[in-house]
Amino acid sequence: MMSVLDSIKSRAAELKKTVVLCEGEDKRVVEAAARITKEGIARIVLIGNEEECAKVAPDADLTGVTLIDPLTSDHTAKYAALLYELRKEKGMTEQMAAEAAKDRTMFGALMLKAGDVDGYVSGACHSTANTLRPGLQVIKTAPGTKLVSSCFIMIAPEGGNKYCKDGVFVFADCALNICPTSEQLVEIAKASAETARVIGGIEPRVAMLSFSTKGSGNDSKFANTVDKVAKAVAIAKESAPDLVLDGEFQFDAALVPSVASIKAPGSSVAGSANVFIFPDINAGNIGYKIAERLGGFTAVGPVCQGFAKPLNDLSRGCSTDDIVLTVAVTALQAGK
Repeated sequence: MMSVLDSIKSRAAELKKTVVLCEGEDKRVVEAAARITKEGIARIVLIGNEEECAKVAPDADLTGVTLIDPLTSDHTAKYAALLYELRKEKGMTEQMAAEAAKDRTMFGALMLKAGDVDGYVSGACHSTANTLRPGLQVIKTAPGTKLVSSCFIMIAPEGGNKYCKDGVFVFADCALNICPTSEQLVEIAKASAETARVIGGIEPRVAMLSFSTKGSGNDSKFANTVDKVAKAVAIAKESAPDLVLDGEFQFDAALVPSVASIKAPGSSVAGSANVFIFPDINAGNIGYKIAERLGGFTAVGPVCQGFAKPLNDLSRGCSTDDIVLTVAVTALQAGK
């Protein structure tokens, strides 16, 4: 049986999408570009030049990889003009746009905006802010979406997990939004459900998490997180009635059938959830790391959600394998 990871790469390969990798100065990125191309996962545009790529990764075979250097490319002027049109109302001059377009992360984002590539991946040697800023300035959010969020695709360990029948969960938001409002939690839930379908290949059952199950807890004197999550559930059920979603739930009530039957009888989600929306980044970040380190799950991400076109940020501690998988995820997002 094909593993979830292999399925992600195999489905991506069928789409034949083109993804730009913005960091040709990084050994891991160059090696990933070579592997992705050899394995046929996606077509790769690598921002860099032959000399630096040969220096950092001399054994990488870049046959089939398109190399582009913003300092010498014939397209830089076109992208600078595009950037100027997009940002002139924010005070950007033509000269500022010409300089900004030479930046590799911005160049990659402009390639994506222009439709010359299908997806964008950066962040191996740049901060999240430097990676996502061009996305927010140039790509912007998808129509009808107000929020960029993130999720982790949590893949069950070899041998499986008795509560993870499909072999994959989605956890959100564990990386971007610090303390989302009720309305933002709804945006995160909708986006994460879509990611579960497109990337995870599962039909989402969304649990809105809390330390309370259906009103069992109350923190109104302190932070009002229970009310916040309960309000998010109400908004989601009204605005997205076709989405299988419920809450607020403690994690065990969302996951374990025997607990769900006691704490949330009659719920269509309790005891069988596969998409988990955490009330804030503290809970989400701690939760995915516990699942990863103690539960043996593989955490893929953070996967960015809500951009008008697929754009993903790598961890600066990423491996070549991580980059390969992120490109596959990005290709699937482009193909949805």
